[in-house]
Amino acid sequence: MFAANLRDLLLAAPAGTRATMGLDPGFRTGVKVAVVDATGKVAATETVYPHVPQQKWDAALGTLACLAKEHQVELIAIGNGTASRETDKLAGELCDRHPELGLTKVMVSEAGASVYSASAFASQELPGMDVSLRGAVSIARRLQDPLAKLVKIDPKSIGVGQYQHDLSEVKLSRSLDAVVEDCVNSVGVDVNTASAPLLGRVSGISASLAENIVAHRDSNGPFRDRKALKHVARLGPKAYEQCAGFLRIRGGDDPLDGSSVHPEAYPVVRRMVASAGGDVGSLIGNTAVLRLLDPAEFVNDSFGLPTVTDILKELEKPGRDPRPAFQTATFKKGVEKLGDLTPGMLLEGVVTNVAAFGAFVDVGVHQDGLVHVSAMSKTFVKDPRDVVKPGDIVRVKVLDVDVPRKRISLTLRLDDEPARGGEREDERTKRGGG
Repeated sequence: MFAANLRDLLLAAPAGTRATMGLDPGFRTGVKVAVVDATGKVAATETVYPHVPQQKWDAALGTLACLAKEHQVELIAIGNGTASRETDKLAGELCDRHPELGLTKVMVSEAGASVYSASAFASQELPGMDVSLRGAVSIARRLQDPLAKLVKIDPKSIGVGQYQHDLSEVKLSRSLDAVVEDCVNSVGVDVNTASAPLLGRVSGISASLAENIVAHRDSNGPFRDRKALKHVARLGPKAYEQCAGFLRIRGGDDPLDGSSVHPEAYPVVRRMVASAGGDVGSLIGNTAVLRLLDPAEFVNDSFGLPTVTDILKELEKPGRDPRPAFQTATFKKGVEKLGDLTPGMLLEGVVTNVAAFGAFVDVGVHQDGLVHVSAMSKTFVKDPRDVVKPGDIVRVKVLDVDVPRKRISLTLRLDDEPARGGEREDERTKRGGG
């Protein structure tokens, strides 16, 4: 369950290369602000105090508007911890007051951000920066690319497990590491922008080899083609053979280096180009021409029909990202704390975790609500993951709110009647919950 949830979280939709403002909310210590450019590089940091006790609301709005305008910010990422709904309200007012900026605000999970902020890698990556500001940087980058950011955090600190402390530490770590490596390899890694922790998750690349790739890139400039990787210290033929297909070089000397086609298969592509006419650049992405080619013509002793078919599919959409398109959830205005919820209320939320007994949904009140497995569908649900997965945006109805115990009962069946006092158990039994 932990491994499956982690996979969904790592493969969550990335916002992509867009300038982003990260807000790490806080009351007394203020809201930490970090602006990162499209590549994730820190452009500016600031601290504003819109909430109690300082209550410098208008000053905070002015500061945020100036930063957004100066750095052409498109997205605002808000951490979902303490003071998140109050900060979400601030960001909402910023969007309303300055429609010309075209801002979009998104709530982002803070799970593991503090672990990263205090880590040795964070101090190496963001030297001289206050730990609290590193958290804002982490939140902004996590929205841009969840996979690239989350690989820097120990998976056990991300908070999507169930009974994880009851499991064998060795088996859990092995399983989670395998998931991270699998996700990184399926998405592919841009070798000219990736951090050492991300490169270290690619097949065939160890942590020390990842450091060598980054050092080579820093001293010699961006890699122009995959063959240049062979000049990296201690990157031998075997490691190159394992990792080359997962490393992308966009805008390099060879268009094929931006795809998942392995260098060993380049001769097959050259034969396709010769058959179709033109050059490699004109063949890549040209669906009409590619579909006229017969895969059987290019089969030889080294490459069978399934491999040739995969190569043709990849050439149609080179370097395609298997992750879903980016979209955002809209929390209901005026619903900011547990007491604001009432049974029967319809809300939009984000699935934060899936367990064997149901799914937890963040509806914007600092406390996740539970959709029990019996309230997920009108038909029998064996595995909650068949219905939802972490990161999904869902519409839910509030069935019951227990403020003293901080419990929210939700349903995905929007025509369900909310519980009324003593009826709660009977209603659940009638619905097949028990």
